[in-house]
Amino acid sequence: MRRFLLFALFLSLTLLAFFLGRLTIHRQPSPIQTTTNAVASPHPSLTSSSSLNVSFEPSLQTTVVRRVIDGDTVELEGGGRVRLIGIDTPEVGDCYATEATLYLRSLIEGKSVALEKDVSETDRYHRLLRYIWIDDVFVNEQLVQGGFAHSSTFPPDVKYQQRFIEAERQSRGAKEGLWLACTDVKGVTTTKTPIPIPIQSNPTIASDSDCTIKGNISKSGEKIYHLPGQRYYNQTQIDESKGEKWFCSESDASSAGWRRSKI
Repeated sequence: MRRFLLFALFLSLTLLAFFLGRLTIHRQPSPIQTTTNAVASPHPSLTSSSSLNVSFEPSLQTTVVRRVIDGDTVELEGGGRVRLIGIDTPEVGDCYATEATLYLRSLIEGKSVALEKDVSETDRYHRLLRYIWIDDVFVNEQLVQGGFAHSSTFPPDVKYQQRFIEAERQSRGAKEGLWLACTDVKGVTTTKTPIPIPIQSNPTIASDSDCTIKGNISKSGEKIYHLPGQRYYNQTQIDESKGEKWFCSESDASSAGWRRSKI
C-alpha cells in the first residue's frame, strides 16, 4: 500500500511538470516576430529613395516645348502657350526677329524644360507667364545676353529684374546681336509702363482722319497696333476683312485686345 501511494505521488508530479513545461513554451514570444519588429522602421518614407532625390523646387514644372512661335513665345506639348517674362524680342517682321526665333528654337524646341512662375499666372492673351530653364541654362537671361532680346520687366513679376538689366548692359556694351544689326532699338530696363508715343497727323487712309492707329494681326495671330512715327507704321497695311482695325486712341486699341509694337 505504501509503495502504491509513493508511485501515485511520483506519477502526479511527473504529469504536473510535463503540463507546466508545455504551458511555458506556448507563452514564449516568437523569435521571428521579435526580429521583424526590431528592424521595422516607424517612418519608412524618411528612408525611401524617392525622398532623397528631390531635384526641383515646388515652383518649377517640367514639360516639353512642342514648338517655338517667336523669340519669346512657345507652345507646350499639351497645347498651352508660354510667354517668357522679363524680356522682349523683336516682333515678326522686325529687325532680328528671325534670328531670335531660330536661336530660341535651337535651345528648347522639342526638349524638356522647367517652367518657373513668378507672381502672375497668365497674360490677357491667356498665355502662361514663366521663366524657362533647360538644365542649368536660364533661357530668358540667355536671350538677353546673346543680344536676341532686351530687358522688359513689369510688376509684379520682377524676381530676376536686376539680372536682366545687367545682361542687357553687357550685351549692349559688347554690341551683341540686335545691338549691332539693328537701329533705333531701345532697351526697356524699367518697371514702368512704356510711355505712349504722341500721335502725329499722317495722310494715311482711314475711315476717320483722327483714327490713325493701325491694328495689325500678325501671322501668329497676335494683335499689335502701330503708331504714326513708329518704324513699321508706313509699311503696315490694314485689311479689315481679316479683323484688322483702325483705332483713334491707344486706350481703344488696348481695350480691344491689341498691344503696342515694340519698335
